[in-house]
Amino acid sequence: MIEKFKTLFFVKSSLISLYLALTIPLPFISIEKLKTPSIIIFALGLYLIINITSDYVETCSNKISYKSSFTSKLLGKKNWEISWKDIKLIKSLPTSQGSKVYYFNTFQDDNFLVPQRVENFDKFLLIVSSKTGISIEEITYISPLWTYKLLTLLSVLMIIGELFAFLN
Repeated sequence: MIEKFKTLFFVKSSLISLYLALTIPLPFISIEKLKTPSIIIFALGLYLIINITSDYVETCSNKISYKSSFTSKLLGKKNWEISWKDIKLIKSLPTSQGSKVYYFNTFQDDNFLVPQRVENFDKFLLIVSSKTGISIEEITYISPLWTYKLLTLLSVLMIIGELFAFLN
């Protein structure tokens, strides 16, 4: 059975709302002859950020796959897939912010980043553990979920403030 794990809603919403908060004012404050290009670029940027946050992971009985969007591919992000039997271990590396990232390490010594920003993360980890036999006890989200929620809230408040300022 194929399971699909999309990008975590709070990650997607935080990035999109931050983009909107930072760019919504630009078409309104640009000079008259740049209004049309700024609206077009705003719309293009919105399309790109929505597209980039649409990557997902698929698991089935034989393999795990990472599927990136067309835009992500253009920007250098690659699709990958690994057979469950090829995964030797999951290794961790610290980040500069004090959390950890994890990599699937294969018998060919290839490394693939374990997706840590997917919906139903606990279910995803259970599938990984059951298919590989590797302990997933210490694997968590790369950042606490409250950080994405806070960023979304702050971005929405910025948008409301911008609308209030524009309408007055």
